[in-house]
Amino acid sequence: MIEDGKTARQLYAEFRAAPTRRRFGFGRRAAVVNIDVQCAYTQPQTYATAYETDPRQIDYINAVSDAVRARGWPVVWTYVAYLPSGEDCGVWGTRTDTPDSLQNIKEGSPRAQLDPRTRRAPTDILINKRMASAFFETNFRSLLTFHRIDTVIVTGGSTSGCVRATVVDGLSCNFRMIVPEECVADKHESPHFANLYDMAVKYADVLPVADVLAAIPKLEG
Repeated sequence: MIEDGKTARQLYAEFRAAPTRRRFGFGRRAAVVNIDVQCAYTQPQTYATAYETDPRQIDYINAVSDAVRARGWPVVWTYVAYLPSGEDCGVWGTRTDTPDSLQNIKEGSPRAQLDPRTRRAPTDILINKRMASAFFETNFRSLLTFHRIDTVIVTGGSTSGCVRATVVDGLSCNFRMIVPEECVADKHESPHFANLYDMAVKYADVLPVADVLAAIPKLEG
């Protein structure tokens, strides 16, 4: 293990400046999955579980979603919410039991609602996921197959949690995974940048949102 005192932010900045791996690149058709852009995680002034990295994150998510939707490709929103009993959260919900605990995000509650700043269309797909990855025990992968998608753009939060889990699962399913860096957020800079670095080195193309927005209209379709 290298012990050089560099911060996660420094490691990520160095990789961005001088990448050591070539990009996976975009394929022919892209979907966007916006991970858990719900009030429990997007409104720090209201909920202890929420976080903000780039204050324009939701604006950027809306722009990426608009661009994908304009091509007639899937725009997917996930959220987490559980039964009144919380038992469908499983072992993930056994570590704490406070009003802010994961299993206490109840279906239909204000915490479960997508942030009102999100811009959605009737054709968008909404998935209630109960674990970290958007792929785990949902129909997300089969929808991508039906729409002949080979590239998945991932936004939302948290960078170190559900975003990373979705990216790793997506690559494992042989999708090209794209992460617009301004579109993801985390509670603290260390896990945020550590996971941007890790995804960029191993699992995804982590790109400026401007590059992603420029690429979407040019895909072959």
